[in-house]
Amino acid sequence: MTAKAQRESAAQQALLDELKAAAEKLGVQVREEHLLREVGYRVRSGGCRLRDDQIIFLERGLPVSAQIDVLADELASRSLDAIYLSPAARALVERAAMRGNLRDDEREAHGG
Repeated sequence: MTAKAQRESAAQQALLDELKAAAEKLGVQVREEHLLREVGYRVRSGGCRLRDDQIIFLERGLPVSAQIDVLADELASRSLDAIYLSPAARALVERAAMRGNLRDDEREAHGG
């Protein structure tokens, strides 16, 4: 691995760790699990509620960039005003929120 690739990998890991910490500060557990797949259903990373607990499951086998995308999408629907995020992390979450808003607008335009 080149020095540049190592720096990029370290930066991606730091971003992932920052988003995990932000979720935890919001009271959301982040769990990295091997999500089982069986015939008839498909399990994927994302948020869920278990009794009174909010949990974000991350597929352990996903690349770091995909785990970052899952966390950004999940955090995009939450108020992050009271939490410090680096400019890079905040921009990532804001882009995810904009993508979510565009999908919502598209569904409304098509009567869904």
